Amino acid sequence: MYTFTNKLRNFSIILMVVGFLGLTYGFLTAPDTVEEATAMVADPHHGEGHGTADSHGADHKVDSHAEGEHQAASTHGEEHGEDHHGEHLLHQLQNRPWAALYVAAFFFMMIALGSLAFYAVNRAAQAGWSPTLFRVMEGITAYLLPGALVVFVILLLSGMHFNHLFIWMDPEVVAHDKLIQGKVGFLNVPGFLTRALIYIGGWTTYRYFSRKFSLAQDQAKDISNHKKNFRISAAFLVFFIVTESMMSWDWVMSIDPHWFSTLFGWYVFASMFVSGITTIALITIYLKSKGYLEKVNDSHIHDLGKFMFGVSIFWTYLWFSQFMLIWYSNIPEEVTYFITRIEDYNLPFFGMLVMNFIFPLLILMNSDYKRLNYFIVMAGIVILLGHYIDVFNMIMPSAVGDQWFIGVAELGGFSFFFGLFLFVVFKEISKAPLHAVGDPFMGESERFHY
Repeated sequence: MYTFTNKLRNFSIILMVVGFLGLTYGFLTAPDTVEEATAMVADPHHGEGHGTADSHGADHKVDSHAEGEHQAASTHGEEHGEDHHGEHLLHQLQNRPWAALYVAAFFFMMIALGSLAFYAVNRAAQAGWSPTLFRVMEGITAYLLPGALVVFVILLLSGMHFNHLFIWMDPEVVAHDKLIQGKVGFLNVPGFLTRALIYIGGWTTYRYFSRKFSLAQDQAKDISNHKKNFRISAAFLVFFIVTESMMSWDWVMSIDPHWFSTLFGWYVFASMFVSGITTIALITIYLKSKGYLEKVNDSHIHDLGKFMFGVSIFWTYLWFSQFMLIWYSNIPEEVTYFITRIEDYNLPFFGMLVMNFIFPLLILMNSDYKRLNYFIVMAGIVILLGHYIDVFNMIMPSAVGDQWFIGVAELGGFSFFFGLFLFVVFKEISKAPLHAVGDPFMGESERFHY
């Protein structure tokens, strides 16, 4: 049995406290009026490290939020247009702490969901190499329920107009935007929240019963619980691939409702899948370093490294396919998505490409390196930070435009959810033996060598 040490518990609590204070500071320093927002942007120390609209040529383009709100104001004359510009700036700056909160909440929830998908794949495939890792996977997926509920609360508050993350929730914007009007059958608050509850309910129900059957199998005299786990895992994967795509449309793509991509669901899936697998590898290596998981050998770490490498290449393929087709076709309503990110988010946009593709390619291509814990940990940390920036790039440009900055609120959001993630995951890992002795493939997994 693993013991959740006081040192790790205190560390996770400190992360949460520091993160909470950082988020609180972000909300307290957000402007309340147009005048405050204008003065804040005029301050030369504001947003140091990123450009303003003038320096990035944003006068020649508009983001989705600006476009939607501009259409709502276009019939009210030049004077109202100036007021609209200030109001839009106010909404961007007010969105920043909300977006920082949302990016971090979504990212860590995404890790748990990606781990659950990987767990279900191994269960449905009846893989012989992975049962020694099942308890680690089950521990990580314990974060899915609290993590998803936090995301749901943010979505609920958005629907109650506590923020401006989703412009299609603003009736005034919708009234003057024909494109969004054509999507109200799907993009409406009751349907949006109902779908979210269906997604979360389905994912967490599978996780609950799979964990239940897994623990029951340890005490059973037959393999009936294993068979039940196989059946529900196969069914869950069908449910997952549909709901994951719809979730990515609802929770991420609809922040920019004038843009769409038919590849987006797969793109988000690849990001969460590699993040989940990477987290499994890092926690496995940590537990082995503390003297646990004695049945896990270098071949298991090697296979996790292969999955990290392979899915990173798959993510890159999807990223390039989406980018190349949209950029080459040069359709204004599509290419604006990437122009905004290249001009206003140049460093995080290309930086995450280096972190998520070039770095794993160079480090994990060599088969011998994938057997060395040091290389897996180094690559894993870079991959996770890279996919956090990927989520940042997906959400921030549509939520805050060029008023972005990785500051107190962003670091606070990451710190809070990182601490919560560590607390929930390691507390769950400590609740059951790390060795799933009842699994019929455990013997094969123990003898696994590659």
